[in-house]
Amino acid sequence: MEDTTKLNTSKLGTKEYWDNFYSVEKQNFEENSEDTGECWFADSDAEEKMVEFLLDNLGEYKIQDNCSMIDLGTGNGHLLFSLLEEGFKGALLGVDYSEKSVEFATEILDNKYSESENVKFVAADIFSEQWTPGEFDVVLDKGTLDAIALSGITFQDNKTVVDVYPKVIEKILGQNGVLLITSCNFTEDELIKIIETDSLKKWKSINYPVFEFGGMKGATICSVAFVKTSTK
Repeated sequence: MEDTTKLNTSKLGTKEYWDNFYSVEKQNFEENSEDTGECWFADSDAEEKMVEFLLDNLGEYKIQDNCSMIDLGTGNGHLLFSLLEEGFKGALLGVDYSEKSVEFATEILDNKYSESENVKFVAADIFSEQWTPGEFDVVLDKGTLDAIALSGITFQDNKTVVDVYPKVIEKILGQNGVLLITSCNFTEDELIKIIETDSLKKWKSINYPVFEFGGMKGATICSVAFVKTSTK
């Protein structure tokens, strides 16, 4: 049976593409401070639904208004800024392998949220063994696995970024912590197949409008929450 979690490579999986993309967005922001860049999956209200999910599940596992969160592939930082505006006051860290992304998000932070001391952006390769950011209560991913799955990068034993992604999550997610991931390239079943391990288990998913075509039902996007049930 064909493994549908294996995607073809694309320029969308390259650091060069995103450096160029965020260089342009940074320039646009400097010319118009109201232009804070593109909000990914805005047509599906994914960001709003992710924030709403966290608000609706306050008190569950380690989701608190003062919990620590890390946003993988933070881009322009829009998701973290939305959480900040909704009253989350724990440490919020955005990481991206594109230095231009981090420069752009930091510039927005300095210009629009200068009084917020709990938000920080850093450039990092999340697959590097030298990357040790510590453990977080909540890990967020809005389209990042989608993008890096297109990179074609392989590691030891010919493992892909999709293969090693769960290990990255286990490394940075504290026990009883929550991973909330949104994808347009993978179905919910595929995300479960990719991410579930002995210690990472599906918890809940977010509902999106369902379409029907040719007798088949589906959604254009999915968001799934996983819980780290043990430290193994």
